[in-house]
Amino acid sequence: MIHFNVPPFVGTEFTYMKEAVENHKICGDGPFTKKCNEWLEKRFNAKKVMLTTSGTSALEMAAWLCNLKPGDEVILPSFTFSSTATAFALVGAKLVFVDVRKDTMNIDEKLIEKAITPKTRVIVAVHYAGVACDMDAIMEIAKKHNLKVVEDAAQGVMSTYKGKALGTIGDFGCYSFHETKNYSMGEGGAIVINDESAIEKAEILREKGTNRSKFYRGQIAKYNWVDWGSSYLPSDLNAAYLWAQLNAADEINNNRLSTWNKYNEVFKPLADKKIIELPVVPSDCVHNAHMFYIKCRSLEERTAYIQFMKENDILCVFHYVPLHSAPAGLKFGRFDGEDKYTTSESDKLVRLPLYYNIEKSDLEKVIAKTLEFFNK
Repeated sequence: MIHFNVPPFVGTEFTYMKEAVENHKICGDGPFTKKCNEWLEKRFNAKKVMLTTSGTSALEMAAWLCNLKPGDEVILPSFTFSSTATAFALVGAKLVFVDVRKDTMNIDEKLIEKAITPKTRVIVAVHYAGVACDMDAIMEIAKKHNLKVVEDAAQGVMSTYKGKALGTIGDFGCYSFHETKNYSMGEGGAIVINDESAIEKAEILREKGTNRSKFYRGQIAKYNWVDWGSSYLPSDLNAAYLWAQLNAADEINNNRLSTWNKYNEVFKPLADKKIIELPVVPSDCVHNAHMFYIKCRSLEERTAYIQFMKENDILCVFHYVPLHSAPAGLKFGRFDGEDKYTTSESDKLVRLPLYYNIEKSDLEKVIAKTLEFFNK
């Protein structure tokens, strides 16, 4: 069976995990956590990065740091994972879903402004497939209306927009290091804090409401409980696993891009004949080959394609069911304007196997069987 995803493994993970165990420091904010934070800050020119237990918890932290109150509104796309919405619903915000662009499946920046009301406080930019939203337009709207911007860059580690790393453009950025992502620690994530005034509050929030971070830096004689918070610190064992992959970040990135480019090249003739649609990467964006998807001509064709591939021991999968149509979406939010593309385009989208060091023979089989199906 050719799997849709295989978690990345570069070979040095056990070495670093063993070192963490021998250092007798496997809880949160150990040496490997600090190394990962510093690597991400330096590589992406970020003001402050903190590893978290998941991309979801990074989003939850961002929601709290936006100082949202019950009834405040948050604008976001419906074509995203539940974590994007749940983080803001948890603080009592009302979710306002808007349509996506047909080309990138990202939030349609042209529809954001008309969804703004006096209660709007935050715009969430979800960088689908590691391809950036139009951040210039979004930041301009946010500045005009005095709104916060949270980047859900769960899929966007190593991607850029006009030379800037995704996650470093808005007020807050959120990464995921789940096993399905390009770089993994099993379960894990990170919050990027670009608003320097929020750093101390974020440390307190992440450290169970205490000022322990200042204590460890020698800034105070003892630490105390100073505000509300939770435990968003991942184990240093997980960070050790991630550290191995960050050291091989470019190798992993180039390997994935090679697979993505191969798919794109081979399937272009099908796209030219309008048999399928391929991913669109705007000229201002550099992507990280997080996923390769195609769009079929209909839901029925997609269903048949997935079944055909499964019969040939290849797992291809569709993606999100739009959140605004889900029970929780109806409970916590509303769709603003027309659902022109969110549902119709998501019904046609299917993702192909793509992971670090995919076997050449497996890649060739995926390609051959896809061509066989669509050339019938």
